Amino acid sequence: MPDFTIKRADASVYDDLAELWERSVMATHHFVSEEDIVFFRSVVRDGFAALDTRYLECDGHPAAFMAIGGDKVEMLFVDPAYFGLGAGSLLMRIAVEAGARYVDVNEQNHGARAFYEHLGFETVSRDETDDSGREYPVLHMALGDGLRQAGEI
Repeated sequence: MPDFTIKRADASVYDDLAELWERSVMATHHFVSEEDIVFFRSVVRDGFAALDTRYLECDGHPAAFMAIGGDKVEMLFVDPAYFGLGAGSLLMRIAVEAGARYVDVNEQNHGARAFYEHLGFETVSRDETDDSGREYPVLHMALGDGLRQAGEI
């Protein structure tokens, strides 16, 4: 695993995190239109301040980030250069330790769904559209009791 440093995000890194988000989405969300990526980029960037946003820094640059609102992981994105190197799992451990028990995932993002299922999250409901009304079905997932009790995240 790379040498990650965990940091709390502030306004000085919001643009860098938004750029990381865009790189990650371009690599994983092939079902999202370019117009929607432009729209969501500003929504994502504007959301950082209202959430508990933390990121992993590696070699002086953000490698991944998550944003928690209450008991829900609102965002988790990894720079494609760090896919498969443990960044997402590390952030999810931190999120669960902070009390997060829920996450939403786009149904078409099969890799993310498998990642959360591997960590013990289970689909509890589904919406036909995302929060902005776009036709991207969303799965609402909750951390299963067995994993939480075993402390495996």
